[in-house]
Amino acid sequence: MDIRTIKLYLHLSNSLHFARTAQQMHVSPSTLSRAMQRLEEEVGAKLFERDNRSVTLTNAGIEYRHFAEQTLDNWSKLKHRLDPKQDLLRGRLNIYCSVTAAYSHLPALLDRFRNEHPMVEIALTTGDAANAVEMVRQNRADISIAAKPESLPESLHFIKIDNVPLVIIAPTFKCAVQELLTEPYIPWDRLPFILPEHGPGRLRIENWFKQLGLNANVYAQVSGQEAIASMVALGCGVSITPEVVIQNSPVKDRIQQLASPVAIPPFELGCCSKKSREDEPVIAAFVKELNEVK
Repeated sequence: MDIRTIKLYLHLSNSLHFARTAQQMHVSPSTLSRAMQRLEEEVGAKLFERDNRSVTLTNAGIEYRHFAEQTLDNWSKLKHRLDPKQDLLRGRLNIYCSVTAAYSHLPALLDRFRNEHPMVEIALTTGDAANAVEMVRQNRADISIAAKPESLPESLHFIKIDNVPLVIIAPTFKCAVQELLTEPYIPWDRLPFILPEHGPGRLRIENWFKQLGLNANVYAQVSGQEAIASMVALGCGVSITPEVVIQNSPVKDRIQQLASPVAIPPFELGCCSKKSREDEPVIAAFVKELNEVK
């Protein structure tokens, strides 16, 4: 059981996707599988349940994840104490954000931090933005880029970095949805809507429905704003999504914006961290940089 194996395990326990972890951790899928098999043998318990469609953590896997996180944190702190160059901050910063935020906002946030702290290792996990707050709450990320929820948990600290407009999107090409849009008045109650499964985006759309008094025609519920944009670009329906998602989407040429009959409040986008962990050196340094550029 070595540090590299623990890092592989922690990444896999977050991604729950062997191919993605292998790619992002720069190992072959077979190497990753062998490492996890050896780890299970050393632990003496099965850590993952696998089938052809999914990977999940067992109860033992959840317990081991807590041990692995603590071990990696202790290892980073030990290296920092033993390093003769005490003026250079070392450690690991685990960041969670959507694929879009990784393009649109993360580079600017990290440029100054990496210049100031070049020895800090950055570990990036991307996924559904709706899960960003929960990732920090569960200590699966140190920092997340998140839309501020209507009720921010008392245990979390939120630093605003931007306002993100929300827009109604629809396909541009000839399809059943486009035919509905050619009517003199947009029949909002007949349009098929694609909704986020949960999170601030879902609440914005539900509030929009209430303002219009709509009994919405829900076509699908999808995880991730990028997936919603793809389904709209395929002609499956319409949706409400952050404008920045469309600006950074490879299918933006297949998507148009529709005027909303009522105002849609923007997201407050920011960086989220746990108040109880902000005395940890790496997290404290990142929060300090954020506060200085506000």
